[in-house]
Amino acid sequence: MVVTTIYVTRHGFRGNWTVDPKTGKYYNTVPSPTNIPSDPPLAAYGARQAEQLATALSAIRDPPITRVYSSPFYRCMQTLQPFVEKSGLEVRGDNGIGEWYGLARFTHPSPASPSLLRTFFQSYNSEYKPSIIPASSGESIPILHDRCAYALTYIISNADIEDAASSEGHENETSILICTHAASMIAIGRTLTGHMPDDVCVEDFKTYTCGISKFVRKNISLDGGYEKLEKWEAGMEVPKTNWRAEGVAGGWGCAVNSNCDHLEGGEEKGWHFHGDEMFDDPDALVDSEHGAKDNDFGDRKGVSNPKL
Repeated sequence: MVVTTIYVTRHGFRGNWTVDPKTGKYYNTVPSPTNIPSDPPLAAYGARQAEQLATALSAIRDPPITRVYSSPFYRCMQTLQPFVEKSGLEVRGDNGIGEWYGLARFTHPSPASPSLLRTFFQSYNSEYKPSIIPASSGESIPILHDRCAYALTYIISNADIEDAASSEGHENETSILICTHAASMIAIGRTLTGHMPDDVCVEDFKTYTCGISKFVRKNISLDGGYEKLEKWEAGMEVPKTNWRAEGVAGGWGCAVNSNCDHLEGGEEKGWHFHGDEMFDDPDALVDSEHGAKDNDFGDRKGVSNPKL
């Protein structure tokens, strides 16, 4: 077996949260199940989106989804829950494909621990070791892309190794499913394909809530060694990968760009980078729906208020 396809989706509509750049204190408008203010659950509308997403994902057969990876934030796990209940697959939480926070003078919240997430989601593999943990003070846009490239190389290479150990040849193809956030979804598209625009604000890869993107592999190898991947350790910078040449792990083509035909509301809450990557206005309260910035950094600055 070999991984030939990657599906990427963004979590559904969520509850709101804010952060005060003066103090670095986060607030939520809906209680978080994990007691982390920036870790809200899905809104009721988002839960319906997740059910519709599960129906679409369950229909995928060529090739079938055999591995599921998620940002370890509650809203992503909740988005995946209807699908994994149908499929019986486990979810591997990986911070490397998790939320993006802009650079700040303060510490951003981390997701819940694997053991806590396991109490909410029995499908969560609490033994899986994530590829990399983002810096607690946030990241620049280039570092976000490098982080996602490293995580994807780690995920794909290990999947190839697992597949090669279970079967010989290319007779059986498999797919990976990833659930993430908008900024990371854009970075994932760019690092898989190797297409990094000169202007990071270009609207290239779409990020609609519960939309489905599909990436198809260009070059297949069974050795799992596309790059000699340096092991990340706590405190290290993001190890370098050669993704800007052809894309990670041999390169991928984008066959579907955040399709929403399966959703009753269609394309909603799209977002792109706006060139702002710092908490550089100490006088502005950051509001995830109405203020100067949106801290799902996938629903940010200048985006009209969505219907819920």
